Amino acid sequence: MSQPYLFQPIDVGGLPLANRIVIAPMCQYSAVDGCMTDWHLIHLGQLALSGAALLTIEATAVLPEGRISWADVGLWSDENEAAISRTIESIRRWSPIPIAIQLAHAGRKASTEIPWKGGKQIAPNAPNGWQTEAPSPIAFADGENAPAALDRAGLDRVRDGFVQAAKRAARLGIDAVQLHGAHGYLLHQFLSPLSNQRDDGYGGPLENRMRFPLEIFDAVRAAFPADRPVTMRVSGTDWVEGGWDAEQTIAFARALEARGCAAIHVSSGGLHPAQQIPVMPGYQVPLARAVKQAVAIPVVAVGLITEPEHAEAIIGNGDADLIALARGILYDPRWPWHAAAALGAQVHAPRQYLRCQPRRFKGLFGGS
Repeated sequence: MSQPYLFQPIDVGGLPLANRIVIAPMCQYSAVDGCMTDWHLIHLGQLALSGAALLTIEATAVLPEGRISWADVGLWSDENEAAISRTIESIRRWSPIPIAIQLAHAGRKASTEIPWKGGKQIAPNAPNGWQTEAPSPIAFADGENAPAALDRAGLDRVRDGFVQAAKRAARLGIDAVQLHGAHGYLLHQFLSPLSNQRDDGYGGPLENRMRFPLEIFDAVRAAFPADRPVTMRVSGTDWVEGGWDAEQTIAFARALEARGCAAIHVSSGGLHPAQQIPVMPGYQVPLARAVKQAVAIPVVAVGLITEPEHAEAIIGNGDADLIALARGILYDPRWPWHAAAALGAQVHAPRQYLRCQPRRFKGLFGGS
């Protein structure tokens, strides 16, 4: 019997992946001054044993003011780097899974409370709050403190923050970098005409709105080792009339491909409170399909992909090259095991767990 599409290997920018299942970055809001804690070792450690092909560290702020919340992970200091190093070293002692990191800046969506305490914006003069920055001084939601528009020095500072974080990621031995250009955060804010109303070379027509995100990509690509991939996560649409849409996403994806981007991860939304998202299983897959038809590099689909048969169809039909799991793999950290069993494939499992293989799924585990 032929190998299911979902469990066929793939090369992403020189990084070999054992199958088509990747773990998306998921913020844990559990860091201290940007430093990972034992929670991150527990969280990432269990996911490293999942059988997925790639583990992506959560949105990691390149500057303190780029954090979504005061409890976000960062990579702007030696202390941040040392904390990530301890976590990664422990994981790699027991798992061969490749590890990527998502580098991010939250822009106007920064300075917020952690989700289980409401997630609201924190004012600049309040404890755990700070002044946010963005392309234009437009608040994300009514009643929020408006961000300060980034000037030339601010743009340079942000770019340098991405570059230094990429260099730290390289020192850590991170296998790949993903730039966060989705979900209404800073790079997405430059792309969308709803949040970018600048009248300089970084605002107005599409070419100008793409300029700063592409400058960030070029700078990170130059700073990260050439034999390791740099990818981008994008929102395929704002789900708001007059905002960022699939056509603009395709133009951006083509520009990224021309600059050496190794893969495009297609999500959606997050930029504007008025978004109208038709949430259903696979609701973002058409956006990934549109990008895949326009570029030759691998495309990742994400969003309510919960059933193995659905994931298999997405890859088999050519809608995307890989599928990403987020909340679904938090709920079921062994999702790749169960998918392999359902589809008749084999998946990697640690030697310590080999004896748990169900008899009816003989040959399911590849072992260490």
